[in-house]
Amino acid sequence: MTVKMKTVAYWGMTGLLAFALIAGGIAELLHLPAIDAGMAHLGYPPYVATILGVWKLPGAVVLLAPRLPRLKEWAYAGVVFDMTGAVASHIASGDTLMQFAWPLLFAVCGVVSWATRPDSRVLGTLFPAKNIALEAGAI
Repeated sequence: MTVKMKTVAYWGMTGLLAFALIAGGIAELLHLPAIDAGMAHLGYPPYVATILGVWKLPGAVVLLAPRLPRLKEWAYAGVVFDMTGAVASHIASGDTLMQFAWPLLFAVCGVVSWATRPDSRVLGTLFPAKNIALEAGAI
């Protein structure tokens, strides 16, 4: 993947993800009827929407902000937990793919955004021993 393709993939996925987090967070904090109905359908009390909304908004800001690699790791983890939890909840409730396609899509967006993020947004090296060996010419 070229640097340009990686940059386009990163910003495309991150932008889509941030939009979903902001829109979803606001909807959850406002307890829109569709949100409360969805929470009830999945068996969750209404306050769960408030908790999710409170965390989604700063998560979106952190993903869009420059640097902050440690906070970004937490935000990405939160996205994956939230979205895969939503998928699991829909499956456990007997819902069809069409009812959990959006959280599944946003989970994928989160993983792609994480995997394509620029070096300035990376906390550290995933496999430092391998990189050290590469730099030394051992591999």
